[in-house]
Amino acid sequence: MDDPSESTSAAKHKFMLFVSGMSVKSGHAIENLRIICDKYFTDNYELEIIDISRDTEQAVIHQIVAIPTLIKTDPAPKRIILGDLSDKEKVLRILNIIE
Repeated sequence: MDDPSESTSAAKHKFMLFVSGMSVKSGHAIENLRIICDKYFTDNYELEIIDISRDTEQAVIHQIVAIPTLIKTDPAPKRIILGDLSDKEKVLRILNIIE
């Protein structure tokens, strides 16, 4: 009856944000990304926050060399952004979001 693949016309945006503990930069990255997602994707996104101080395996798997690091996995193409995401225009440009 209800097919989840047909429930939304737009693909869900999926993000993985790699942080280390609760450093100031990590906190800013989380806050900035949530503001962007709430404004541009409303309820059409998934955000996974990975603390590499607790989950070092994920850092190795995804080849994380700096934190904070944001990886957008869906929809394609995959995008990677380093830093606290405070430069909103740059983040929107990299994620192909047009205001």
